[in-house]
Amino acid sequence: MAGAAIGPYEKLHNLMVIECDVAIIGGGLGGVAAALRACRSGVRVCLTEESAWLGGQATSQGVSALDEHDHIETFGATASYYELREAIRDQYRLRYQLSESAQQAPFFNPGDGWVSRLCFEPSVCFLAIVGLLLPEVQAGRLQILYRTRPASAELDGDTITAVTVAAADGVRTEIRASWFLDATELGDLLPLTGCAWVAGAESREQTEEPNARIDGPAPELTQTWTMPFVVDLCHGQDHTIQRPPNYERMRDEQPFTLTMRYGSRELTYKVFEPVPDLPGAFWTYRRILSAACFEPKEVPGDLAMINWAGNDFKGGDLVSAEPDERRQLIDQARQLSLAFLYWLQTEVPRDDGSGYGYPELRLRTDVLGTEDGLSMMPYIRESRRIIARTTVREQDVSAAYQPGTRAADFSDSVGVGWYPIDIHGMPADVAATGPTRPFQIPLGALIPRHGPQNLLAACKNVGTTHMTNGCYRLHPVEWNIGEAAGALAAFCLGEGCGAVAVHEQPERLRRFQASLVEVGVPLYWFTDVPIDHVAFAATQKLAVAGTWQGSSDDLLFRPGDVLEGVERERLAATSARDVPLTDAVSRGDAAIVLV
Repeated sequence: MAGAAIGPYEKLHNLMVIECDVAIIGGGLGGVAAALRACRSGVRVCLTEESAWLGGQATSQGVSALDEHDHIETFGATASYYELREAIRDQYRLRYQLSESAQQAPFFNPGDGWVSRLCFEPSVCFLAIVGLLLPEVQAGRLQILYRTRPASAELDGDTITAVTVAAADGVRTEIRASWFLDATELGDLLPLTGCAWVAGAESREQTEEPNARIDGPAPELTQTWTMPFVVDLCHGQDHTIQRPPNYERMRDEQPFTLTMRYGSRELTYKVFEPVPDLPGAFWTYRRILSAACFEPKEVPGDLAMINWAGNDFKGGDLVSAEPDERRQLIDQARQLSLAFLYWLQTEVPRDDGSGYGYPELRLRTDVLGTEDGLSMMPYIRESRRIIARTTVREQDVSAAYQPGTRAADFSDSVGVGWYPIDIHGMPADVAATGPTRPFQIPLGALIPRHGPQNLLAACKNVGTTHMTNGCYRLHPVEWNIGEAAGALAAFCLGEGCGAVAVHEQPERLRRFQASLVEVGVPLYWFTDVPIDHVAFAATQKLAVAGTWQGSSDDLLFRPGDVLEGVERERLAATSARDVPLTDAVSRGDAAIVLV
């Protein structure tokens, strides 16, 4: 059946039925990447999404300023993630005339926000995603169901046979597949299928993490979540919104402030003006559209997305909440965001000291696809997490416990990432943030230890802890996780095996890793051998096999260096093939020859 087009709906006992090879429940970045990779591998996919936009944190959740790392423009993400980034940029190049400075910039950033190298309007990312998926829809390999969420699952022993999703209009659809991927924002498929999972903060006794809780686990302490919004600036106008109920309580409890703590220092941002020792102003922090990037009159003005400590919601955990309670919590979070906007319009100190508030800030109700100007969905930082065959812990990635330039080596790597441990904690949570080393995504983190054998984690629900979720939850890492999950499902269909067999059988694991490398998924950190380098595949295969992993002093392979003496003998001796090397051969050429 693999590769055949998805047939039309079958109506059975008033239930719509779809049959496919891979069912992906959840259309955030992980779900989209999983669908794209599985379809490109030739299998039939059904992808569901709870909102009206695919893309999760980059679209429906409003965080369209990508949380990435210093090397992102040249290394550290998959080829398909780079496709998405360039498709976003191309949307602006097609729609507008860029300013001379934007044309000359080495990497065009439509919003020119300082927190990210790529800031944009959420709807533009959604259009880019649709463009990437359209060929798969047209080929009959992909079917997408919007505004649906998982309602129930059927199992035969340890195998999921079907998942039923419910649409907003009450219509239910049964999806039958060989593989099921949970890419929901809160891990909602896990309890329906009997998969073992955890949530919130573990104890030090459970994980042996140095900075974990010392007084037992706290499953209710998931990271805070947010309802972002977008504003523009209308000089000389008053766009102050109605004062939200309980405004003073929210203002004081958060509290609303532009003062942030950095270690032992407290530094205060200004709204529009930069401040010494800080990287930029509040306005440009997550600016998603900068008029200066375009020719005059092309764009009316800047747009800034507001996702700040002031509107991080601390009043409840969505994971444990029942549906009615979730709706109530989301409504409270919306009120909090509106209260923070009201504070910005009426009470924040003006940069020039002339008074308080910027009533000229206007809530844009045409940017996020909602009537009230707030994001369609909450920005979720942490979900349920599978109890996985491999759990990544703080000491595996933290710079404080990894002395080299890379994090702990995982020989079953299916991708890479890099971001600090960044926990937006609930009250009483651990105050643990800090730098990490460039890390890998282990295959074992995608595979449940206890539960259905045809279920994979495909987003933030992988085998991390509360601590390491703080660095594995970001845009490019979630995309890589999803892409690896989609590739694994397709690989298992082709091999006629389960995920555990891929993880446990070295030869099969190496074949799967080779298939990832061939489509541009880096598995090891060599920043000077990007995915379009002629030696990329060879150097990646050498690294995951443990044959040649570079120096512990930097992230370089140095493909242009000539092999000499002991280094030459070592590389030849540790190769799986006894291939003679000439006297003058570069590392890059040697890698290609030896692989």
